[in-house]
Amino acid sequence: MEMTHFSFRLHNFIPFSLISFYFFIPFAHSKSSLLGVHPLDEKYFASRVIQCKDGSKSFTRDCFNDNFCDCVDGTDEPGTSACPRGKFYCRNLGSKPQFIFSSRVNDQICDCCDGSDEYDSSVNCPNTCVMGGDLNYRIGSRISSIDVNESKETVLREDLLHKATGDGNKVLLGDSSVADGNNPAGGSPWLRADISIISSACQIKRRHYQ
Repeated sequence: MEMTHFSFRLHNFIPFSLISFYFFIPFAHSKSSLLGVHPLDEKYFASRVIQCKDGSKSFTRDCFNDNFCDCVDGTDEPGTSACPRGKFYCRNLGSKPQFIFSSRVNDQICDCCDGSDEYDSSVNCPNTCVMGGDLNYRIGSRISSIDVNESKETVLREDLLHKATGDGNKVLLGDSSVADGNNPAGGSPWLRADISIISSACQIKRRHYQ
C-alpha cells in the first residue's frame, strides 16, 4: 500500500517538476542573456575574460552588466546606464533594430519599440514593433498637437476679452447703420457672431472678478 501511495506521489511530482523547469528556464535565460548586445557581438562576450573594445583594459565575465563602469568606452555595460559612452542594442523584432545610449536604459521612458530598454524599471512598455511605430514618438506628437490647440484657444479667449473691454467693442457695437427689424445689430453675419461671443466673454470676465 505504501509503495502504491509513493508511486502515485512520484507520478504527480514528475509532471509538476517538468512544468516548473519549463517556466524557470526562460526566466533564467532572460536574466543571464546579453542585454543590449548586438547578435554579431555575442561571441565577443563569450569568454571568461573580456577586453574593452578600446583596448584599455580587461574585465571578467561576472563584471558584465553589473551596473559598474569598468571600460571607458562602455563595452562592459551595454545593458545598464553605468557608462555614459555605452550603447544599448534594441532588437525590435518586427520593426527596425536600433542603438540607443545606455544612459537611457531604465530611465522610465520607452525608447525601444519592444520595451527592452526598460526591463528593470517601474514602467511597463508595450511592444509596439509589430504595430509599425514608435509609441513614444506618436504619443509625443499627440501631446504637441494638444498643446498647440490649447495655446490657440487661449490666444482667442484673450483676444475676445480685449475686444470686449477696449476700442474694438465700441467699433463693433457702434455701427448700427445697417440694422433692421430682424437684425438689430446690423446686417453682417460675422458681426452678429462676434458680438455674441464678446458678450459671453464679458459675462465670464464679470463673474471672474465678482
